[in-house]
Amino acid sequence: MSSPRAIAADIIGRVLAGQSLNRLLPDALDAATTTQRPFCQELVYGTLREWPCLEETCLSFLAKPMRRKDQDIMALLCIGLYELEQLSTPVHAVVSETVNATRALKKPWAKGVVNGVLRAYQRQEGIARKALSPAAQRALPVWLHTALCAQYEGAAEQIALAARHRPPMTLRVNQLKSTRDDYLRSLVEAEIAATPCAVSADGVVLRRPVDVGSLPGFSQGVASVQDSSAQLAARLLAPQAGERILDACAAPGGKACHLLELQPNIEELVALDISESRLQRVIENTTRLDLRLTPLVADASALPDTLLATPFDAILADVPCSATGVIRRNPDIKILREPDDIAGFASQQLEILAGLWPALTTGGRLLYVTCSLLAAENDEVVSRFATEQGAHIDAVTLGTGTPRQHGWQTLPNQHGGDGLYFALLRKPAE
Repeated sequence: MSSPRAIAADIIGRVLAGQSLNRLLPDALDAATTTQRPFCQELVYGTLREWPCLEETCLSFLAKPMRRKDQDIMALLCIGLYELEQLSTPVHAVVSETVNATRALKKPWAKGVVNGVLRAYQRQEGIARKALSPAAQRALPVWLHTALCAQYEGAAEQIALAARHRPPMTLRVNQLKSTRDDYLRSLVEAEIAATPCAVSADGVVLRRPVDVGSLPGFSQGVASVQDSSAQLAARLLAPQAGERILDACAAPGGKACHLLELQPNIEELVALDISESRLQRVIENTTRLDLRLTPLVADASALPDTLLATPFDAILADVPCSATGVIRRNPDIKILREPDDIAGFASQQLEILAGLWPALTTGGRLLYVTCSLLAAENDEVVSRFATEQGAHIDAVTLGTGTPRQHGWQTLPNQHGGDGLYFALLRKPAE
């Protein structure tokens, strides 16, 4: 398949069929040449970030929705609209190349449909934009738009805007090997523009993303790539010398490594993950950073007796969730996530907390973290668990985001960090 638009349409078509972008993208891009891959990725990520808007626009020009087996053509139409709206490609080139991509998809019957929709959009762009629903105008699924407006009111606009843009590339400086100021100077010497992160004392924000191979000292463990909001977790848990700490959902290991960088005299840090392949990424990161931890493949909701035998002083529980706070990194969420999924995540989160609680020593602290914006996975989970277990909820205050009833929520920002929720639970004496 030689057409980058056809390759992108095939990828998005598979997302529409229920596949995860992160899982399918690496192999799917093998169909593209080296020079085509950046453009393919731009079309895939850009179209998915705008999907609710593009889909509703496209449907307004179609006599009837595409059949399930022709979702690749629906994807191709939306790619064409995205390119017309967002990229600088000449209009005639967009139309002709998008039409030609139907042949690469082995669906030449769609040439007329694609040409007709793109030409109609050119003529009626203004009318089409005005006719969009409020959710589509913000490029959000209706259910998520409704939930965000209800929970965040005026901030919902900021959240929606951030979800439509690429996230910045943020680094975490390893304080065991450098200071932030020194590392900023090394970036200047390497002609890489960067500024200190406003919310993380260890963070550096690059003006433009670069390949990690070009970062000074990266292979020597001087810096790691980590979102600025994610960098707040380790400092909130506040590791102390001599403590045993459990990172219960550790992969890919950024927060575990940060804990060790902040406090090298931790007695033991156990990095646990249910996936052996994902845990390998933790091992790779600690090797590069010259840090030591104990990797363990296990289910956080059903810990092995060996972990329960000696309670931990602190536990980090960065639990599976809807990922609604990191949509800009995972734009397929706009298609894959359904409102009924949220209750399932909340149930899983409660199971994990219940499984971890016996492993926490009396007076110990558990930091609950999600990358969700939804109260059903955040405050409501914490409230229910604290009531059931008699857990104390410590106050959490951060320099960014907004307080919630039981924790703190950072909000996705176009030029800043992701949307993460933090709540600090403490185990009282029985």
